[in-house]
Formats: sequence, C-alpha cells, structure tokens
Amino acid sequence: MAVSLCLAGCPPASSSSPGRLTVVAGLMWRPRKVVATKTETDRTDNWFDRMAIRHLSKSIQATTGMVNSKEGYESLVESASSVAHRFSPKEQRELVIQALHRAFPKPILSLAKILMPQHRLTRECFAIFTTIFFPWLVGPCEVKESEFGGRKERSTVHIKKCRFLESTNCVGMCINMCKMPTQKFINESLGMPVSMVPDFDDMSCELIFGQKPPEAEDDPALKQPCYEGLCKARKKYSVDCSA
Repeated sequence: MAVSLCLAGCPPASSSSPGRLTVVAGLMWRPRKVVATKTETDRTDNWFDRMAIRHLSKSIQATTGMVNSKEGYESLVESASSVAHRFSPKEQRELVIQALHRAFPKPILSLAKILMPQHRLTRECFAIFTTIFFPWLVGPCEVKESEFGGRKERSTVHIKKCRFLESTNCVGMCINMCKMPTQKFINESLGMPVSMVPDFDDMSCELIFGQKPPEAEDDPALKQPCYEGLCKARKKYSVDCSA
C-alpha cells in the first residue's frame, strides 16, 4: 500500500508521461486488511495545545449540537466519534468544514488568501506553519523536500504518526473527518491545493501543498478497509467505518 500511495502522491517520472504512474498505481492497487498498533503514544500537551484542542472540540460541539463533558484530546475524539456515529460520510465532511469555519474567523482566512497567492514561498510557508502550530492535532511532523513543477522545494509535511488516527483507530474517520474536509477547506478558504496521503500501515501521513488531490474514485485511501478488530469508533459507537 505504501508504494501505491507514494506513486499516487508523487509527480510523474517525466514530462512526457504526465499522470501515468498515478494511473498505473490505481490499477494495480488492491485494498487489504491492516492492523493498528495496540499501544498509544504518550503525549504531553502544553498550554497552547490544550487551548487549541478545546477550541476545535467546542467548535465541533457547537456546530453539531452534541456536547460532551470530557477534557483534552479525549474531548475532541469524543466529539468526532459522535459525529461519525450519527451522520453519513458526506454529512460528516460537511459538518467538519462548518466547524473549521467556526474555528477560524472568515476575515482572517480571506486576508490570508489575498496575501498568499500560489507561489513556492507560499507553499513552503504553509508547510512550516503546519509543523509549528498543528502538532497538537496530528502529532510530531516535519518539513520534507519534494518536487513541484520539476523543481525541488520544501513544501511537503510528513506526519510521523497521526495522533487523530492513532486515537480513533478508524480509517473512515480519518478520511471523512480529516483528509477530505481538510483538503477542501484549505483549498477553498485559503486558495491552496493540498493532497493528504495517509499510510495506514504505520499511521503516518503526508500533506503535499500545491498538489491537487486525486478524484475520489482514483484515491487509494478511499478504498482502504478499516483496522481489523481494533477500530475504537466501531467498538464504542458502532460507527460505519466506510469512507
């Protein structure tokens, strides 16, 4: 799976065969069972982390009307799991986008979209910004060099082990409450295409800024079955793990 995801997320090998690797990867890819780790990474949140987690959790709760009394990251996971339990995959994605608009004021998003047009420097700034301000959500991450338009630039973020995916052990929630709505929100609100490429074997993920995500029918991540016997959302909430 890791190989096919890489091919789907990487640029063509040569300008004479654009997109060929992506098509080949899509044809060769076959969904298979993956097994999640049973142990969860220990994390210590600082004051900024706790404030950001609470803000996003409350934004989801206010959007959906479903309140919970949990604290910290557990509250965020509880909010997301409740949404996954009660709403269809399409509705989940729409609700997350609404919650993100509630969490991030529209004037700030509009100003950022105007001041940061598509450019190498902009893509690299997005990558750096993500590694500084969002580890509380996704876990430790780093900027990686990638190729864009035939040139090397540092516009890809590598998430070593996604905190949200590890906390839920749910492929469906990863797709419907993170990958798909985040791609759409960043593209529409900030004018920056981004492709999120999760690796469900090791729970890592890459955010490739400037790259349009594949169409849903061509995205290998959307064909991935959930973790065998370890999906917390399914066990606790009877969540439909389909993407």
